[in-house]
Amino acid sequence: MKNWTTADIPRTNSGLAIITGSTEGIGFEDALALASAGWNVTLMGRNPRKGTESTARIKQVNPLAKVSFEQIDLADLSSIKSFASRMISKGQAIDLLINNAGVMTPPKRLETADGFELQFGTNHIGHFALTAQLLPLLRKSREGRVVTVSSIANREGTINFDDLQSKSAYAPGKAYSQSKLANLMFALELQRQSEKHGWGVTSIAAHPGVSRTNLLITGAGRWSAAGMARTFLPFLFQPSAQGALPTLYAATSPQARGGAYYGPDRLMETRGFPAISKIPAQAENADDSLELWEISKALAKVEF
Repeated sequence: MKNWTTADIPRTNSGLAIITGSTEGIGFEDALALASAGWNVTLMGRNPRKGTESTARIKQVNPLAKVSFEQIDLADLSSIKSFASRMISKGQAIDLLINNAGVMTPPKRLETADGFELQFGTNHIGHFALTAQLLPLLRKSREGRVVTVSSIANREGTINFDDLQSKSAYAPGKAYSQSKLANLMFALELQRQSEKHGWGVTSIAAHPGVSRTNLLITGAGRWSAAGMARTFLPFLFQPSAQGALPTLYAATSPQARGGAYYGPDRLMETRGFPAISKIPAQAENADDSLELWEISKALAKVEF
C-alpha cells in the first residue's frame, strides 16, 4: 500500500460506480479517477448545472470517459427514493457505491425535508436510506462494494441517542462530529450485517484527512474561523486529489478489507497516502452500532 496513487487503480472495461456529492471536491476527484480507469461513473448531486459542468470537465480530460449525472437531494427521503427507483427500473448491477456527500457545520440549526437536523439527516440518514434501497443492485454485482466517507472529526463525536437531532442544544461542530461518527459506525455495521445475512457486499470506511474542498466555506461560511483558514491559509490543507486517495483505495484495491477504515498516513492522519486508520473507541461499540442501525432504519423508513 506504500505511497498508493491513482496509477495503482486496476483498469476495467466495465463496472458501474455511483458517487454522491461528486460534482466537486473529493467526490469529483473520485469520479475523475474512476472514469479514467475505465469505470462507468454516475455523478450525483442536487444541482443539474454543476452536474453538466463536472461531466464536461471529465470528458475534457478523457473524451472516452463513460460518465453521466443523476440529480438527488440527500436531505430529502423522497428524492432518494425517486433516484433508487430509477436505478432499479434500469436493473443494472451496481459494483461500487461511494457515500461521499456531506454538509459541514452550518452556524444555525437547519433541518432536512423530513425534519432531521441537517448534518445528521444528510450525512448519515440520507446515505443510510440510499444504501438500503440500492442493496438489491449491489447484491446483483459479483463484488458489490460500499465505501462510506467519514472524517477525523469522528474522534470527538458521540452518538446522543437522547437527542440525535440536536433539538435541545445545537453546536455545529458537535453535530458534525456525531454525523461523521455515525458514518463510520454505519460502515462497520453494514459489513457485519452483510456477513451475517450473506449479502456478499463489502463495506469499507475512509476519510480524506484535512483536504482543500469547499465544505468549510459552504458550511461554516467563508468568514468563519475555519472558512478563513481554508481561504487564506491553503497550505494547511492537502489538495482534494490527494484527499481522495484513501476513498479510491478502499473502492478499488484488491487488498482493501471489508470492515476496515482507511485514511492518510502522515501528521496524525491529516495528509499523505492511504493507510489503515485508527477506529475511535466509540465506533467499536457493536451494541451502539446495532442500536444506531435499528433507529436509522425507522427514521429512514427502509429495510435491508
